[in-house]
Amino acid sequence: MKVTLLVLAAGMGSRYGGLKQLDPMGPHGETILDYSIQHAVQAGFQKVVFVIREDFAEAFKASIGDQHRALIEVAYAFQKIEDLPDGYTPPANRTKPWGTAHAIRAARNLIRDPFTVINADDYYGPEAYKSIAEFFKSQTISDALEVAMVGYPVLNTLSPHGTVNRGICKTKGSYLETVEEHTEIHQTEAGIILGKNLAGECVELHPGTLASMNFWAFMPTFFQALEVEFIEFLKKSGHAANSECYLPTAVDSLIQSGKATCRVYPTDGEWFGVTYPEDKPYVQQKLKQL
Repeated sequence: MKVTLLVLAAGMGSRYGGLKQLDPMGPHGETILDYSIQHAVQAGFQKVVFVIREDFAEAFKASIGDQHRALIEVAYAFQKIEDLPDGYTPPANRTKPWGTAHAIRAARNLIRDPFTVINADDYYGPEAYKSIAEFFKSQTISDALEVAMVGYPVLNTLSPHGTVNRGICKTKGSYLETVEEHTEIHQTEAGIILGKNLAGECVELHPGTLASMNFWAFMPTFFQALEVEFIEFLKKSGHAANSECYLPTAVDSLIQSGKATCRVYPTDGEWFGVTYPEDKPYVQQKLKQL
């Protein structure tokens, strides 16, 4: 079974202050993405699709894509504001794309095989790729919406330099019951972890609560289901200038409607990423240790 790695790399890096996808982090100038691709190849992935923006396509290809062509098949998809289902147009005051679900949708014409979604600026560790590779080995191509995700304790995903957004999970056995995007997650001086749910309510999170770091595994039939979810999002929120269609929200909707099941692979393995400029020295130290 051929497996594809779908990398979400179209972010502006507004909080970081630049294109962190291309920023050298490793002891020999490696980006975090270089490590991710290496781990995916070692786990048996045969293709990588990068979702990027056209305005930095050439720089991205030269710095990242071209460096890995000898190891894995490489393709590119462009996330564009105007790339919408028939009958929909972006509002005049819209200046950014429509979130992670929209980014995945950008690759719909390039993927016909099982695929895994990751963020370009997150280090997930080799065990995450091995777990998902085992999940795919247990699957057959069908119309069933079989989904999997790797979850990390929310305590292990925080930044000491500012708030973060995470998909907070509730599980039953080995399966996901719900996942809800939470924003402004941070740890107080008293050690309490707080965040805001989709209703805007401030809630306390247990340190061991699993968080989705956008490490998902899908069968190719997911694109059809995602299209339906994205159209529903546009009906409700497409008129807003800054609304986002979050991937965890789309997955949760499919689970709650009984259309999908999601296997959860918890891990205490290494995760780290760069959200703020101040995160970079820590990431560089961790990569040097590894």
